[in-house]
Amino acid sequence: MFYREFTTLSVDHTHYLMVGMVFFLLLVVVEKNFHFVDNKVLKYLLFYHIGLNLTVVMLVVRGVVQVLSLDVSSAVLSGIGHLILGISMILVLISIRNCIKDSF
Repeated sequence: MFYREFTTLSVDHTHYLMVGMVFFLLLVVVEKNFHFVDNKVLKYLLFYHIGLNLTVVMLVVRGVVQVLSLDVSSAVLSGIGHLILGISMILVLISIRNCIKDSF
């Protein structure tokens, strides 16, 4: 019942699958070819997980608040989650680029 009443949960599920699963599936392919994962990249991936989970939790909170018409803003925490996601993704991509440069 909760899922049907709070319609934003279907969008949250899609976001979680795409940003959480597809990104890591692509990383597996790149890792198999270039072996870029080291301790530094593992820290970036930990921050990515933190940002992903914070973003999804705040999407759910914001959806519930919006459906219930409460006057609460959760944009700050959701924004922090997106910021962590973006920064960690850029750092991982830079690590991949550096590894590819070194292999050629």
